[in-house]
Amino acid sequence: MRDTEPQVAAGKVLWHFTMSLDGFVAGPDHAMEWMTGFTARPGLIEEYVETTGAILGGRDGFDAFPDADTAYGGAWKGQEFVLTHHPDDAPPTERITFLHCDVAEALRIALDAAGGKNVEIFSPTIGRQLLLLGLIDEIDLHIAPVLLGDGIRLFDNPGGAPIRLELVSGDDPHAVVNVRYRPVEAE
Repeated sequence: MRDTEPQVAAGKVLWHFTMSLDGFVAGPDHAMEWMTGFTARPGLIEEYVETTGAILGGRDGFDAFPDADTAYGGAWKGQEFVLTHHPDDAPPTERITFLHCDVAEALRIALDAAGGKNVEIFSPTIGRQLLLLGLIDEIDLHIAPVLLGDGIRLFDNPGGAPIRLELVSGDDPHAVVNVRYRPVEAE
């Protein structure tokens, strides 16, 4: 299996996360310090900076990271939207617009603002809702070689039906992805 092709700005809706091998996109209380010390394909971050037109996230993520300059280490400077049930108590924040509407309308607003580039979904809850509505074009994951054991999962849908996916980066869209890691001794 090969790595994914470079991302292109095609007006797609990307559910995009770095995820632990056990399915967590953040630790407890949105902890993110676990995301250090990993390597990625050269130019990967720049690829997303160039192809992203807007970001749609949730209030819990905003409350944990209220600075718009946290996206891609401050390299990305576009419009961010935060979908929330309580916009009235949200602090005014540069480049962040708080939305109080249904998830499909929030996505429409973000797509309009993206100007033909991609919209990245930075929320497990919003991503799940959009996926169940058929509004996610791609799930774009970077699997980090770490087991967190606790935190915020990418996808929780207790009692829901399985959602089948097709592999984009391979000859067989139904192929299982094989990864092999070994534990590293604690220092």
